[in-house]
Amino acid sequence: MRKKNSIIGMAFFGPALVLLTIFLFLPMLLTFGFSFTDYFALNPELTHFVGLENYMDIFKDDLFVQSFFNTVKFVVIIVPLQCGGALLLALAINRSAHCKKYFKVAFFIPVVMSLAVVSTLWMQIYSPEGILNTLLMKAGIDAQPFIYSADQALPSIAIMSVWQGVGYQMIIFLGGLQNINPALYEAAEMDHASGWQKFKDITLPELKPLCVFVFITVTIGAFRMLVQPMVMTGGGPDHSTYTIVYDIYETGTVNWEMGLASTMAIVFTVFVVILTIIQNILTKDREGRKYVHKEAKTD
Repeated sequence: MRKKNSIIGMAFFGPALVLLTIFLFLPMLLTFGFSFTDYFALNPELTHFVGLENYMDIFKDDLFVQSFFNTVKFVVIIVPLQCGGALLLALAINRSAHCKKYFKVAFFIPVVMSLAVVSTLWMQIYSPEGILNTLLMKAGIDAQPFIYSADQALPSIAIMSVWQGVGYQMIIFLGGLQNINPALYEAAEMDHASGWQKFKDITLPELKPLCVFVFITVTIGAFRMLVQPMVMTGGGPDHSTYTIVYDIYETGTVNWEMGLASTMAIVFTVFVVILTIIQNILTKDREGRKYVHKEAKTD
């Protein structure tokens, strides 16, 4: 019986494993191998093993370094805005007595829209004659260049990305809020707890696992930014919106330097993995201290 179950299980799992091997594991191995070569896609027969030369070259490349810092800036802007905005929207909708379904749909619609379509729409909003500058001028504020300025382009794209993606994290937080036991709030009200105390002592601790999940997914998603600068600015002005993923794309598919692009992809992957591991370690340590504290109080 156990052998039969194993065969049935492999029959279901086998096709998925084959697809994962072809489209995930094999490309990962090839990328790792190409990162140690000077593989040029238009002339693959002249490929040579270069060792760590590619890894040293990319850190000497000013454009790669700039794209790295641009990506970090984008992450620093978008992560707190998107995570905080999603939590605030979820709290507001959860407290709303009417039209909850309407607000859920309204804020979630941008998530299911194509990023290319959203980026094109916001190009019109950010244009010198667009609706945003029109509203600013009516309020007595000078028109702003937004995506046409090296200083404002990256924050402008970040704000658009927050608007587009915040609805997804809002739905996650809303599900968590609705799963909190109402008896906890009732007990807090009996102790005359303020709204802030209930949020700090009940809502946040209960949502902590979701907060960690949202933080990690938003961070990884922000590091993978590609479509927005490609459509809206082409990486400009003055490479101010040029990101790591954009650099990998152009190096590999425009310049055909697959060896160098593979090296960039490996470095990018290692950086994101390390960042995620650090976040998980910090979270586990805090959860462990919280559990020990609760056990001590019970004893």
